Amino acid sequence: MQPLLHDSVVVLRAPTQSWSAADGDMGASAIHGLYHGDTRVIRGLRLRVGESAPEAISVAQRGATGATFVALTRRIDDRGADPRVRLERHRDVSAGSLSERVALVSRVDHKIETSITLEITPDFAAMQQVKAGTSANSAWDIREEPDGVTISSGPTTIRLSAPGAVATSTGDGVTVAWSVTLAPHATESRALEVAVEDTSLVVAAPRREVAWRSPLGVVPDSRLERWIDAALTDLDALRLALPDHPDDEFLAAGAPWFFTLFGRDSIWAARFLLPVTTDVAASTLRVLARLQGVAHDPESAEQPGKIMHELRSAPLSIPGEQVTLPPVYYGTVDATALWVALLADAHAAGMSESAVTELLPALRGCLDWIVRWGDSDGDGFLDYVDLTGHGLANQGWKDSGDSIQWRDGTLAAGPIALCEVQAYAYEAVVAGARLLDELGDGRDDTDALRVWAADLKNRFREAYWVETTEGRYPAVALDAEKRPVDSLTSNIGHLLGTGILDPDEEDAVVSLLVAPSMASGYGLRTLSTEAAGYWPLSYHGGSVWTHDTAIAIAGLVRSGHLDEARILSEGLLAAAERFSFRMPELHSGDARAEFSAPTPYPAACRPQAWSAAAVFPVLSALTAGDDA
Repeated sequence: MQPLLHDSVVVLRAPTQSWSAADGDMGASAIHGLYHGDTRVIRGLRLRVGESAPEAISVAQRGATGATFVALTRRIDDRGADPRVRLERHRDVSAGSLSERVALVSRVDHKIETSITLEITPDFAAMQQVKAGTSANSAWDIREEPDGVTISSGPTTIRLSAPGAVATSTGDGVTVAWSVTLAPHATESRALEVAVEDTSLVVAAPRREVAWRSPLGVVPDSRLERWIDAALTDLDALRLALPDHPDDEFLAAGAPWFFTLFGRDSIWAARFLLPVTTDVAASTLRVLARLQGVAHDPESAEQPGKIMHELRSAPLSIPGEQVTLPPVYYGTVDATALWVALLADAHAAGMSESAVTELLPALRGCLDWIVRWGDSDGDGFLDYVDLTGHGLANQGWKDSGDSIQWRDGTLAAGPIALCEVQAYAYEAVVAGARLLDELGDGRDDTDALRVWAADLKNRFREAYWVETTEGRYPAVALDAEKRPVDSLTSNIGHLLGTGILDPDEEDAVVSLLVAPSMASGYGLRTLSTEAAGYWPLSYHGGSVWTHDTAIAIAGLVRSGHLDEARILSEGLLAAAERFSFRMPELHSGDARAEFSAPTPYPAACRPQAWSAAAVFPVLSALTAGDDA
């Protein structure tokens, strides 16, 4: 079973992260441990003072990269009513290291003789094993050294340094123990340093410091200001680069499972960030352009011009799901068009002309893929189908196995042609033609691209619109028999502002998005409550995804529907406040009228790059028209 995450404490600096209980200990929950890249290197870290476990009373996050855990040590305290001896556990994570400073603080009038012990259990389990709940201990070697202990397994090595401690190898790992003499009214601190190296890692921390700042101007809501601060802190900690280009950063998709490059996720996060910086967009575009497909390879789903889906250091096998993906996997139907949209938006936001011009060859490759290779069955719509039997069955952003379903709850058969993918393609081809006209060398047949886009728009109108008891709206997809799959879903929010809908069609979509069946009061549900398959804690069948709502908000602003954009924005703000402004990947679709706080989706990732960056479409919605 996939570990639950909602009540654990994460401290991170990509590509390293630690997950623990509220007392700082690791090991009681399946998610706990210290991770580096795609490996959990430590699964247990238990602290004792004397013979007892301290009693936790609080934890305070210090941004994304630090936390302070406070506990009482009542067995060495005096007999007074107030606690007068406490333990402070200061944890900091940087790329490739964890540091833990443990402080005993006394206000009693007598000397205390005790000890501080940390029991450390190595692991070296692959991330996909942990995610599937099937992880088993890997073999490792321990070498005691004068200044600590080194533990290694395959390409991964961890070095433990604990000055002044006695380090002892045990059958399960290592124990480090300090003797402590605590004078009256004094503080004694001890420190543990864990350094991790993995020679197989394909991602690294970026070389440069973060260069973004909070957007200038008046923020109209104090909740929004707090969300912006939390989001920028988390996004800073999620920055990564590829080792051969350490100055070109991108945003890791999220913790804990996705500390790597994801085409779709990294693009959307960079696109949301454009009000703050174009630098992340420019570097993300360059990173993905270097990995752009050049050949036809069914095993990896690579095709010429296609933008990749995800990057790993080794094949990714998902236990129990018959899914095995190669290290560089291209099984995404939308990242290529989204790459073009990001380039166009970044150019409009101020990305330098020279930086855009350098990417024109990649742009041409993307446009060629959209009009030539994105349609697998020749019906004129972009679609997807896994040809290997062990790739991703669904290759849009809703990639779970039951995400594309009819109103009666039955699953649609592929190839699947998602409605939002046609909108992305239309937007990309129109914007790409415009960029080539402005910056190209005159050899591009942009008239043919515009004709293709116009034809797609007409065919979309004819093929996708359905009418049900909920109203008239675009179907979520066409199935293998070219039938419109009639569920009302949040996917239609992605159509707004792309140009594929006429104004009256946009009005029809907008009215449904803010109706009670779709708008929960905490954001936009992925599936209408009137669909047979609706369930508020379904991953893609009724939950609320922050970035999904933010895409709809951005489209509402672009299409001139500011009142509706603000309705959905208020919902996300209400949710953000209840999640302490670190928005998770998704939360339940329960109605705000019935629940005073959104129910967590317990396996949701956090922080998540596109959930954090979603604050900026909300900011745009709440400040749009201020200069009018």
